Amino acid sequence: MDQGKSVARTVGVLLLLHLAVGLTVPFILLHPLMAAPGFLTNGAGVANQVRIAVLLLFVGSALTIGIASAAWPVFRQYSSAMALWLFALAVASFTLQAVDNAHLLAMVSLSQEHTPADAAKAESFQALALVVGAARKWSHYSFLLVVGCWIFLLNAVLCRFRLVPRVLAALGMIGAVLQIAGVSLRGLWGLAPETRLAMPLAPVYVALALWLLVKGFDERWREQAAAAEAPTAG
Repeated sequence: MDQGKSVARTVGVLLLLHLAVGLTVPFILLHPLMAAPGFLTNGAGVANQVRIAVLLLFVGSALTIGIASAAWPVFRQYSSAMALWLFALAVASFTLQAVDNAHLLAMVSLSQEHTPADAAKAESFQALALVVGAARKWSHYSFLLVVGCWIFLLNAVLCRFRLVPRVLAALGMIGAVLQIAGVSLRGLWGLAPETRLAMPLAPVYVALALWLLVKGFDERWREQAAAAEAPTAG
């Protein structure tokens, strides 16, 4: 039980850090890059800010691997397959985030080479901007899809094995599905993302993290099942 409590607290802290990076980097640090009139004009002026954002995005995506690794000693007691899938999705999300980061840096580099005064080259830069921007968009939505699936699976494990209140884990699963449907899949289908559908996930994420910090994993169900299966004396 002591190990489970320690693991739960570690996971809770990492979840809060993951949420903090996920909210601050895209909506604060990267906002000046994406704002009008576009990254081709804005990128050079916020190059260092984007580099800091990229480093934080690496940290944020690595946190999913940390969470899956930290939870492994507990989760594998219930389902090795689900624990392995959670780790695999974390590695996949980190890989896709690395690709997304490369495109962000390419956007900055293109902006730094851009010279609006040179009309002869302006059309070429605009064409390159379309290609780089599209590449970044598709890699970004692919990352969001995978990390959304990772969040869903994390809550599914917690719900399936009653490690936290099932209502809380079920709300996390619903929030992940809304994020996938409203942002990831709409983006991959070329539709404008409906960010309001992703908003319910944040408070549930916080609630789950705080529950793990205060209460830890509820392993009574496994202990009761083990006791029921144990042979009786005499």
